[in-house]
Amino acid sequence: MPSLLCAHIPWPRLVEHRSYLLEQRINPELYLPSEALDTLDSGLIRSFARELLDSGLSCTIHATFMDLNPGSVDRAVREVTRLRVEQTLDCAEILKARVVVFHPGYSRLTYGSAIAGWVANTVAFWRFQQPRIRQAGCVVALENIFEEEPSTLLQVLEQLDRSLFGHCFDTGHFNMFATVSLEEWFTALGSYVVESHLHDNHGQADEHLPVGEGEIDFNKVTDLLKRYAPQAVWTLEAHSRERLERARNNIQHYL
Repeated sequence: MPSLLCAHIPWPRLVEHRSYLLEQRINPELYLPSEALDTLDSGLIRSFARELLDSGLSCTIHATFMDLNPGSVDRAVREVTRLRVEQTLDCAEILKARVVVFHPGYSRLTYGSAIAGWVANTVAFWRFQQPRIRQAGCVVALENIFEEEPSTLLQVLEQLDRSLFGHCFDTGHFNMFATVSLEEWFTALGSYVVESHLHDNHGQADEHLPVGEGEIDFNKVTDLLKRYAPQAVWTLEAHSRERLERARNNIQHYL
């Protein structure tokens, strides 16, 4: 069993779905895009945090990611990334988020010949943020995006505080980009998993289908999660209410 079952919801759509989440007792993973970070009303965040607490619900956060890269060779890009990370951690502290998911920023097509530099920049970036993460009371999870195999994420995580950092295993991205088996991935990173994004596809596009409606073997995925990361959060990433209802129904088979 996961320690928490969540559902992905973008902050800009929270007003639309707020009553539904609370009535259905759904723990949200709140996605905070950059435009939301620039316009967020702290009073609204505090109000929602109280509603979650009063309802006995918890949350995680999915950080903004477009154009950001903590391992960039460009200092200015790292500085903008720092701003967005710290804005996100401010929200995480108010919401008492268990986990905050960040994209790592790595792509073999960009950094294939400069992996060591990207890893060094990334490690230095996240080490600088450790006091702020500790203050926020959350764990930062680095999600697989374009990674074909686990070595770059492993190199980063091995050099960070394991009480503050972990891995978010995304099933859809793995199915699209990974060139290794699930078993090989989990042998390397399974013990670091603190959250998993569960959604399905057919290997060609990030379809965000409900669990069990594509080609991913969720019997194997969930068996590996239970073996290597029994306390991980499971998050359903279905990008509509109708798909979320199907995903919530489908996931019962694997709980």
